[in-house]
Amino acid sequence: MKFSSALKLNHIFQRLYHTGGQANSYLVLYTKRNRTDTNRVGITVSKKLGHAVVRNRVRRRLREVYRLNEASFAPGWDIVVVARTKAVHTDFATLTKAYLQLAEKAGILVTP
Repeated sequence: MKFSSALKLNHIFQRLYHTGGQANSYLVLYTKRNRTDTNRVGITVSKKLGHAVVRNRVRRRLREVYRLNEASFAPGWDIVVVARTKAVHTDFATLTKAYLQLAEKAGILVTP
């Protein structure tokens, strides 16, 4: 991730959860402007979705979706992605489409 860093602080996650998020059947996306020129991305996967192997696979796939499309995201945002149950069993193309749809709905995609 060239233009981004990982979001790891709990109080920032909590602040983002209180914003209006965008959702579909695979993911929930919370966004809020930050005061930097980089994006900070956090991914949350609940224990209800499966054991550690399953949760880590979902995290890796979501990180890769963001990495491949990083240039399409506007800079200066805090982004938290919450995986839902359907995200575990879906293919990568569907997950990518769902992620980008939510980003567009949230207004954080740059239009070329």
